[in-house]
Amino acid sequence: MKDTSEMTVQRAKTSADLARGILQRIFRDFKGCVLVHFWDNTEFRLGQNAPELTLTFHSAKAFRTLILSREPLYFLESYIHGLVDAEGDLYIVLKLRDYLTSVELSPLEKAALAAKTLTIKGHKFTPKFELPAKWKKKLSQKLGIKPSKELNRDSISFHYDVSNDFYALWLDEQMVYSCAYYEDASQSLEQAQRNKLDHICRKLRLKPGERMLDIGCGWGALICWAAEHYGVYAHGITLSQNQFEYAQKTIKARGLEQKVTVELLDYRDLQGEAQYDKLASVGMFEHVGLKNLPTYFAMTHRVLKPGGLFLNHGITSEEGGWEKGLSTEFINRYVFPDGQLEAVSIVLTIMEDCALEIHDVESLRQHYALTLREWVKRLEVQHGAALKYVTEPAYRIWRLYMAACALQFEEGSTGIYQILASKRESFSSPIPLTRRDLYN
Repeated sequence: MKDTSEMTVQRAKTSADLARGILQRIFRDFKGCVLVHFWDNTEFRLGQNAPELTLTFHSAKAFRTLILSREPLYFLESYIHGLVDAEGDLYIVLKLRDYLTSVELSPLEKAALAAKTLTIKGHKFTPKFELPAKWKKKLSQKLGIKPSKELNRDSISFHYDVSNDFYALWLDEQMVYSCAYYEDASQSLEQAQRNKLDHICRKLRLKPGERMLDIGCGWGALICWAAEHYGVYAHGITLSQNQFEYAQKTIKARGLEQKVTVELLDYRDLQGEAQYDKLASVGMFEHVGLKNLPTYFAMTHRVLKPGGLFLNHGITSEEGGWEKGLSTEFINRYVFPDGQLEAVSIVLTIMEDCALEIHDVESLRQHYALTLREWVKRLEVQHGAALKYVTEPAYRIWRLYMAACALQFEEGSTGIYQILASKRESFSSPIPLTRRDLYN
């Protein structure tokens, strides 16, 4: 009679053989090349040529569940928790979704594959990585709740108050966590982010002595740039404690205390009317929530002076309404619990309903794809260093999120626009007749 350990090894080998057969059928027409490692330490190559990606399935049970459920989110979660490892070109993993949706199987083939999959047996494999208990509690409490002040505050902390040192590993030296502006694809991230900061300032036609507000100022790059290069008095607001403290230190280190201030404040708590000559909001309105967009844009109209300019730089969705799907569920579960995107056409309509006149709309979709790919590359290089500040699941979440977003911008399902607007006023215009001044 075979002992238990020998039977376990044989069962693992049999299950791996079954899995190989299943993958051979599903990936029969696959044009790429992926090396697959199974739980019994055997491997199998999908496609020809040198593999660009290595997938490791540590658990027969995880493989069985993935095949039977055909749920992409389960695969992403298996990667986050270490049931599956992906080494090499992560973009290939994400593109597999497109291939899998194109696979056509007859009802008989589906039934046969399901029957084979059900026979795959394996011992229970404990996930290698677990999300921190505090993080899981926040996720379970906040998932699916309508954006509110409390949720926005907690969500900003959830994402941005991870560690300034973590972000510093892969952002540029000014800690700009938004789409860069490339004059050509070969430019460095550092130069492209300087381009972006200056592009915003030029669009706003900043002049010395003006008062500028940055709504969601991040680590303070734009307010410092505007004060140093354009002589304005800049004020920034943020909900992130880490960003607030970092911005304060940066302002002091650059000797900008007389020109730049920062405040820990929700945009809904801004007081006063017609206080600022220029407003900027970069990568913030994605957190507002679709139902709160009228309130958000009404606030910008209230605090903006007559003849002033407002630039909103934000991500949009090809399909409005933030319907439930793989991307929306993953983002709300693991990245931005309050994140919601709207179609640019709807955004423009809401702005006009709030008595804002649209002067300029520029798409930066290709720029964000380049930015995200650069962030992913830098993060992967700094994997070891990143684990000093975040857990392995957190690293995997950021890697997945940014790589998936890069592909979405490339394929066009996600967009990003800079929208320049002002208070609607008859017989006046706060901008020149042409855009020539932007490029002089």
